[in-house]
Amino acid sequence: MSASITGKSATEAAAASADADDALNTTPDEQDAASRSYVQILVSSVLIGGSSIVNVAISIVRTKLLAVMLGPAGFGLLASFTVIAEMARSWAALGISSSGVRQIAASNGTGDLQKIALTVVVMRRTALVLGVLGAVGLAFASRPVSQLTFGSEVQASAVALLGLVVFFRMMSDAQAALLQGMRRIGDIARGGIIGTLVGSALMIGAVYWRGDQGLALALVLGAAGSTVILWAYSRRVQVAPLNASARHIRLETANLLRLGLAFLVSGLLMTGATYAVRVIVIKEQGLEAAGIYQAAWTLGGLYVGFILSAMGADFYPRLVGAAESNRDTNRLVNEQTRVSILLAAPGVIATLVFAPVCVSAFYTSDFAPAAEVLRWICMGMALRIISWPMGYIIVSRNHQLMFILTELAWVVVNVGSTFVLVKAWGIVGVGVAFFLSYVFHVAIIYPIARRISGLRWDPDNVRSSILLVGSMCGVTVGYAVLPNYVANSIGAFTALGACAYSIRNIATLVPPDRVPKRLRRLIYWHRRDRAPSGAPGVKLP
Repeated sequence: MSASITGKSATEAAAASADADDALNTTPDEQDAASRSYVQILVSSVLIGGSSIVNVAISIVRTKLLAVMLGPAGFGLLASFTVIAEMARSWAALGISSSGVRQIAASNGTGDLQKIALTVVVMRRTALVLGVLGAVGLAFASRPVSQLTFGSEVQASAVALLGLVVFFRMMSDAQAALLQGMRRIGDIARGGIIGTLVGSALMIGAVYWRGDQGLALALVLGAAGSTVILWAYSRRVQVAPLNASARHIRLETANLLRLGLAFLVSGLLMTGATYAVRVIVIKEQGLEAAGIYQAAWTLGGLYVGFILSAMGADFYPRLVGAAESNRDTNRLVNEQTRVSILLAAPGVIATLVFAPVCVSAFYTSDFAPAAEVLRWICMGMALRIISWPMGYIIVSRNHQLMFILTELAWVVVNVGSTFVLVKAWGIVGVGVAFFLSYVFHVAIIYPIARRISGLRWDPDNVRSSILLVGSMCGVTVGYAVLPNYVANSIGAFTALGACAYSIRNIATLVPPDRVPKRLRRLIYWHRRDRAPSGAPGVKLP
């Protein structure tokens, strides 16, 4: 392995360690910058989170209607079609949208308008070509894909139609990459809401019209509706007229494809793992169990999804801009981790407590077994919140091979443990396997990030992580060994405590003059003679 991939020389490692040590002695200007950074993280999270709340409301209606119309078996078939389309898109995309985000973010940081224009034009043209090739390729492979997934060729025509989903997703990804790279957080939020609304309406209409026979068509119409909306928003971004030779265009195309290799492999690994898990569930437990697992998976990602979306929309482009500095990189990772944990804790713990209620509200009584699976998926999602900011260090530094190896290791653990635990514990084993895979992921990502940038978690992150993981494990064990009414009482008390802890700590990250006056005395009662962290030099009233 080359030094550029495997990590640092001894000199670079020493420099990274020195940067980490220096981070403990911040100047007032750096503390003020950290305060502004926390405000920016929270604003981005609120924008993306607000749009996610609306999207969740839309998804509730869509999921409820689809569950009633399709039942567990039909819902499992829809989930299988979705995974097939996602896996085909990952093959066709070659990682260009993710590499495009990185290139646009880096150029935006330096103000190179021509480089932005070149990347955008090349990315859009390449996405069009690859989208067509992906659609045609899936159509030709429809029979063997149907045979592998469902044990027969009965769904071959539906799989072929999913090629159009691949095409539309490729086009929408290119538009989303432009908005993300330019950090157009408001447009991303608004486009997501309208796209979800339009796509959901088209999906429900198709299923109402054709029933189970209209599932592939529903996915096509949903993808097409979202693409049109994102295209309209991306057109608002003013891109300079392109002034580049054919040679520059060829070089940029090759560069995007080369940078996208790691993202391509990662995408294939992730969708391949998702596909493999579905196939294992279908083979071992049947199509109805696949629908139950999909129901739990959908709910498990709803709350945490807006935090992860905010990371991709704002944190990742910012981290790319700070990639040359270990000090700035580690500061951003610590800040993002702290805010993400505080935002995630109340919702994750509340979902553990009210999992049966959530399943009942979103689905029907036929999906009741999904509640226990949901609890394990939620705990895995919480660990994903912890590991992803560190993982972005690998991506921002373009350590391609290291990125691929960490993703591969996670896939092997996830799929392997799923295969073993489904046989032992049935459908609940899938959720347990997901949780264990992220225990493993956190364990390997932290030392890698430490090696690359000298990352050290600050004490607040260590404390918050321990409280989050301990609370989750306590609530889960409570439901396993205690009467249900006792476990519910303990869980509700824990969720309220997590909510109070998060609100109090989030508020102290923001300068006091940005906190409503009526809340200042309540929030800062214990530190009246000094400013809260991130707001130096401010004395409270």
